[in-house]
Amino acid sequence: MRPSELLTLTPSGLYCPQADAHIDPVRPVRRALITHGHSDHARAGHEAVLATPETLAIMAVRYGVDFAGYTQAVRLGETVDLNGVKVSYHPAGHVLGSAQIALECEGLRIVASGDYKRARDPTCAPFEVVPCDVFITEATFGLPVFRHPDTRDEVAKLLASVQLFPERAHIVGAYALGKAQRLMALIREAGYDQPIYVHGAMERLTEFYQQSGVPLGEIRKVQAAERPKLGGAIVICPPSATQDLWARKFPDPVTAFASGWMRVRARARQKGVELPLVVSDHSDWDDLCRTILDTGAGEVWVTHGQEDALVHWCTSRGIRAKPLHMLGYGDEGEVEPDTAGPADAPPVAEAAS
Repeated sequence: MRPSELLTLTPSGLYCPQADAHIDPVRPVRRALITHGHSDHARAGHEAVLATPETLAIMAVRYGVDFAGYTQAVRLGETVDLNGVKVSYHPAGHVLGSAQIALECEGLRIVASGDYKRARDPTCAPFEVVPCDVFITEATFGLPVFRHPDTRDEVAKLLASVQLFPERAHIVGAYALGKAQRLMALIREAGYDQPIYVHGAMERLTEFYQQSGVPLGEIRKVQAAERPKLGGAIVICPPSATQDLWARKFPDPVTAFASGWMRVRARARQKGVELPLVVSDHSDWDDLCRTILDTGAGEVWVTHGQEDALVHWCTSRGIRAKPLHMLGYGDEGEVEPDTAGPADAPPVAEAAS
């Protein structure tokens, strides 16, 4: 079997004809295999959805319990048979419940990694290398300039600023699913034991993480009347909220933003970020390259991000590679539906840093 027979690109996304299933489809389909809960990968309206229990729960939080006609939970490490195609889910290390999806048939294995990172994250299962013939990788930070620092050093920068400016509130922009909760956990690991305040848009997902056994310490929802009194506090909110009137009600706020894009100083200045924190939930250039080699794949398909650079790197090392030029996926970027809820229509794209 050729790779293109097992998995092919259609207007709805990657499609396995034999299993009659799409991976992270961008429009409603009969059967969707979902890698994780970010809304550029997990949309509502499919007839059937197969995903990890955590991803299914996240979709229910964001879209309502009737987000699909039928759901099937597939645990990490579990394999299901779809008309002769063995489908298995493996940790991706991106956010809680995130998975790589492996398709295997007639001795050929293709792994669709979704979004992934190799850096340590206390809020989700670590990335697992899955040997394969074809590896489908993202390339959000697929340029050599993107080499992410140790997240502990970035959190130390935040806490040092809090100590230096005890009269100022620190408003930290972070994406609502995954990034915000990871940042909370890292702050706790660094020894900070004061309450962490959150924007209301983050409340439900943060509660889900806590109910799933992720220790985040005392988390308080910001009440409008108390904003002027939160000097010295750490407040985590959607990135867009850092520029809203909502943020101006805090005492002399220090604006921070946790994102891999903060590696680009011009972008930090453009967004008016006083304290850029380079914290990403995607792999940097070195980890993208390392992962491709670790899988042993003889062929690589590259999705959303800096596709051409990673394709060139692969071909220069004798690995067949091609860009997929898939539409409808975020690049970690500028749109994150942090307020998405059951009443909201599924957005076209979501970015996660």
